[in-house]
Amino acid sequence: MLRGLIKGDNAFVPTAALRVAVRSGVDVAALLVTEQGRVRGDSDIVFDGAPAHPSGAVRLAEGEDGTVWLDADLAGVEETVTRVLFVASTEEGALRDARALSVEVFGPDGGTVVAYEVTDAGAETAMVVAELYRRSGGWKFRAVGQGYVDGLTGLAVDHGVDVGEEPRELPDRIPAPAAPADPPRTEPPAQGETPARTEPPAQTAAPAQGRRLTRDQLMNMTQDEIRALAAAQRQAKAEHGPATAPPAPRPDPSVWTCGPVFKPRGASGRNNDVITVKGLPHGPVMVELAVKGEGYTGLWPLDDANTKGRSLVSSTEKNFRGRVIASVPAHGSLRLRLEAPGSWQVRILPLAEARRLSESRLESWGPEVLLHTGGTADATFDFRGGSNLIVHFYRLAGHTDPTTLPRLEGAVNEIGARKETLPLPEGPLLVCLSVADAPWTARLKDVRPHSAGRNPDSPMRTAEPRGALGWLRRAKP
Repeated sequence: MLRGLIKGDNAFVPTAALRVAVRSGVDVAALLVTEQGRVRGDSDIVFDGAPAHPSGAVRLAEGEDGTVWLDADLAGVEETVTRVLFVASTEEGALRDARALSVEVFGPDGGTVVAYEVTDAGAETAMVVAELYRRSGGWKFRAVGQGYVDGLTGLAVDHGVDVGEEPRELPDRIPAPAAPADPPRTEPPAQGETPARTEPPAQTAAPAQGRRLTRDQLMNMTQDEIRALAAAQRQAKAEHGPATAPPAPRPDPSVWTCGPVFKPRGASGRNNDVITVKGLPHGPVMVELAVKGEGYTGLWPLDDANTKGRSLVSSTEKNFRGRVIASVPAHGSLRLRLEAPGSWQVRILPLAEARRLSESRLESWGPEVLLHTGGTADATFDFRGGSNLIVHFYRLAGHTDPTTLPRLEGAVNEIGARKETLPLPEGPLLVCLSVADAPWTARLKDVRPHSAGRNPDSPMRTAEPRGALGWLRRAKP
C-alpha cells in the first residue's frame, strides 16, 4: 500500500535528490515553471525526447512494468523555478483507462517519502498528477490531479508553452489561419440606417469562459493568436471570476537551502542562562542572538554531558546582535550556555532564512550568515571596526545530507577596519561572518554564469528551439 495523500493534500519533502515513480503505462513529462506558473522555454519540458533538463536537476528514465522514473535533485533546481509539475498523458484512450495511475516519491535512503494514487480520472487525456513546490525555504509535494480533456495542448497553453510551429523550412502540414491581422474597416451607416452586424471570423473567436478550443484549433493558431487568446482568458477571469475553483495559492519564492525546514522558535530572558529549545529537526540551524547591555556576551553549545562546545559568540560590544550556526543533535534538543550582561532574545531559524548575497549593497552589524547562489563571483566586504573580521564559507553544491554541513573553509582572518574582496567559488555557498563586531557592508561584483552555462537568475534560452513540438505532436490525431 502507498503511504498516500488524497487529492489536494500536501506534505514537506527533504531538499535532497529524490526519485519519483509515475505509474502505470502512461507517457510522462516534467514541467519546470516559474512563480507565474509558466515555463521559460522549451528546455523547461523534460520528456522522452529531451530526457534531461539543462541544469541537470530533473532527469527522466523509462522503467519496467509501465513505470517511468524521474530524478529530481531539489538542491539543484534553479531559483527562478518554483514548481516541478509531473504530467501524465495518453496517446490512445483516456486516463481513466490507465490502471493504478499514481506518483510515489522516494528519499535518498530509498524509502517512500509520500505518494498519491489518482482515483477519479475520467475522459482526460493529459493531467498534472502532482507537483513539487517551494515553501518556507524547503519543498513540498502536492497531490494535484488536474486533468485536461483537450490533452497536452490545453495543458501546454495553461503553462506558457509556445505551441507554434517551426520556421517554414519544414513542409506545411497545417493550413494557415485565415483571420486578418486587423478587423475589416466599414463605412459608417447613412443617417436613419441600422448598422449591419459583423460576425468575427470563426478562427479568432474567443472561447466562452471555461470552454477550451479543440486541439486542432490550438495547433493551427499563430503565436500572436495564442497570446491574444491568453490575454482574453485573463481578462474574462478578472471580470467574471474563474469558471472553476481557483487554484491553491502559489508558494512563496525562496532561495536554495540546505538543513532542516521548520517554524522559527524563540526564547528570552535576562543575564546568564542555559537555553533549551526542544522539538527541532536534526541538522544545522541559525541562532539569532540580541542582547541589551554593556559587557561580555558569550554563547556555547552544550552536549549531553553539559560540556561546552566550540564558542559561537565571544564579544565585549555593547548591545550585541548577530547570527551564527549551531547543530541540533539527533534527539532534537538544542542546549546553549549564554553569558549576557542584560536582557536577551534568542531565535532558532532554518538556514533557509539566511540573508542573500547579491550585487545590491547589504549593510549589517555583527556576525551573520549569508547565502550566495550564483556562479563564481567576487565578494567585497567593507568592515568598519577595530577588532577581528573572520569569514568562512561552506560549499553546498552537491551536498545532499541535510543533517550536516560540508567542510568549513577559511577566507579572511584580519584585525581592524579594512576593505576586502574575496573570490567566491560557484554557489550555492554559505558565507559566514563568524566574528565581525562592528558595522559592515557586503556586495557581489563580476558574477559569472554557473558552469552549466548560465546564471540561474537569468531567463533560460532553449538550446533546441522547438523541442516542445516533439512532446505536443503525440497529442495530435
